[in-house]
Amino acid sequence: MRRVLWWGRFAPEYSRNRILRQLLTRAGWTIEDFQPGLSRTGDLQAWAVRLKRPDLLWVPCFRQRDLAAAVRWGRRNNTPVVFDPLISAYDKQVFERKKFSAESRKAKKLLQWERGLFAAADLVIADTWEHARFFSERLGVACEQVAVVPVGAEENLFCPAEGPVETAAVPRILFYGSFLALQGPETIVRAARLYQGPPVIWQMIGEGPLLARCRQQAAGLENVEFQNWMPYADLPERIQSADILLGVFGTSEKAGRVIPNKVYQALACGKPLITRSAAAYPDTFHNNHHLGIGWVEPGNPQQLGDKVAELIAARASLPAIGRLARQTYESHFSMTSIFARLSSALDPLLH
Repeated sequence: MRRVLWWGRFAPEYSRNRILRQLLTRAGWTIEDFQPGLSRTGDLQAWAVRLKRPDLLWVPCFRQRDLAAAVRWGRRNNTPVVFDPLISAYDKQVFERKKFSAESRKAKKLLQWERGLFAAADLVIADTWEHARFFSERLGVACEQVAVVPVGAEENLFCPAEGPVETAAVPRILFYGSFLALQGPETIVRAARLYQGPPVIWQMIGEGPLLARCRQQAAGLENVEFQNWMPYADLPERIQSADILLGVFGTSEKAGRVIPNKVYQALACGKPLITRSAAAYPDTFHNNHHLGIGWVEPGNPQQLGDKVAELIAARASLPAIGRLARQTYESHFSMTSIFARLSSALDPLLH
């Protein structure tokens, strides 16, 4: 039985980690966790507690700070190191948050630091094809050192409803998220204000930096409802009862590189989805109108409102569109397809 050491100060409950850990467990792997007290000296702690050498060392998403120590320990134990960053710290600070310009000294220092980290891993996992390209072009990772493994959804939770779903008299258009600029929640509020079509309710669930601004922009709109976060286990039922799910609509470069959790979850539940067009999706998705996905331009509220009106005007066809969405999930993002990609990426490290 193979053993993987999950290294770092990570969140086991985060969906990306849970999905990959489930897949490895199903494949017969034993997973052991090591969360060092200090990231930068994790290798010294690992030696002190005499960690047993695993077959694979995995540094999970967002844990750049743990990678250097993990690599040092892995090298001394002849253990391959896999890094699944999910995001680039340089990308986040420079292009998403715009904390400093790409030409600044701080940005160049951050880029140099992250390039060194990514190069040290034996394999870097990217969640989308665009992230893989970014890791290669901006962070200098060799193409053969990067593998794409989509995030997917937790299929024990996110799946089509069993039996008929009671739909509301007034159609529900559902967005849920952390109200970040990447998600474009303000575009959704503007779309609700511009909307001209059959009556609908735009439901916005979650909390985050742009929530207060969205509430202000929605003042006087009776067709927009806000709700705080619900328990994660209740989310699938809310998705299943909505008529249309909304993805993300941000205009940043980062927004074009990601496929967010909500997209995978909507498709897994077999619900019609509207989201921004992006190069992050497989090439076969572009200009394909048989995926259960309605594409709109980033940051375009008029187009979003028009797409919602178009779908709601033919509400009876939404279940058929939802079945296409589920087919898209099964073909490209299911646990089975993700595991095939993961296995293909890991095999060269294990032989």
